[in-house]
Amino acid sequence: MLADFIKAAGRGVALCLLIALPCWWLGKAFPIVGGPVFAILAGMLLTLLLPDKSRLQKGIAFTSKKILQYAVILLGFGLNLSEIAKVGAQSLPIIVATITTSLLVAWFVSRRLQMPGNVATLIGVGSSICGGSAIAAAAPVVGADDEEIAQSISVIFLFNVLAALIFPTLGMALGLSTDGFGLFAGTAVNDTSSVTAAAAAWDGLHPGANALDTATIVKLTRTLAIIPIVLALALLQGRKAGGKGSGVNLRQIFPMFILYFVLASCITTVCSLLGVPQAVFAPFKSLSKFCIIMAMAAIGLNTNIVKLVKSGGKPILLGACCWVGITAVSLLMQHILGIW
Repeated sequence: MLADFIKAAGRGVALCLLIALPCWWLGKAFPIVGGPVFAILAGMLLTLLLPDKSRLQKGIAFTSKKILQYAVILLGFGLNLSEIAKVGAQSLPIIVATITTSLLVAWFVSRRLQMPGNVATLIGVGSSICGGSAIAAAAPVVGADDEEIAQSISVIFLFNVLAALIFPTLGMALGLSTDGFGLFAGTAVNDTSSVTAAAAAWDGLHPGANALDTATIVKLTRTLAIIPIVLALALLQGRKAGGKGSGVNLRQIFPMFILYFVLASCITTVCSLLGVPQAVFAPFKSLSKFCIIMAMAAIGLNTNIVKLVKSGGKPILLGACCWVGITAVSLLMQHILGIW
């Protein structure tokens, strides 16, 4: 099994590792940019130079999805459950407001642009919850085809990259605190990969800051919205078809790595109660940050900006409207709640 995996995915994973190593060093040398941003840009540049990525694609996909999930799980070893409960509860009103905003904006703008319903639904769901994971969960429920899925994911990736590049600087210009930026990144960035990239870049700009933990908790709390949203879509599709609703397998749509993240946090909490020093878990966090850089390299390799622009302006415009709406509402809610 391992030999088969290495044969199928080894080249792609090795490429992401080779990109991540210098980007890790560059992130240390130039913290104002950060390793994750260097990795995204390097991946995007390299994908324009590679004539054929077919032999690398399985490894790239594994790195962008599984390695990223492992990075999030490793983050759990540095978090106490009481902190998870506190941050998750604090962010809940902002999460509800941003999800509602994205879905309403997607519905309104898509009607004005006369866009296909499936593409609009997938971009709205992907923008509001967790990017590619939410699109993958919602696509079979609404009956989206491969082209609609690919187009929606490409739009989400575009604004993921922009968020990772722009948000740390925007947060500094607005005078956000570290906790405020963690809430901002966790609620206003589409995909888990770019949430962690933006937060890691912020921490690089502010030595000793810990926005990454806050952003991760907020993002994972937001990811739980996959379940009610997909169930609602299934019921709507069932009504349109005149039936009782499409069958939805909760195990398939629920991101299991969230449970492992919580389990890792349970281990940390118990160890803290037993007097184990927090420094014991520091290597896990360092490894997590390196895995994030690897995942960002894979995301960059999967983002073909030229192809995305050629695919049509309407989906990009819809994604931009959702992204701006979520960003504005996230900051507004922080201001209303007295966090910023």
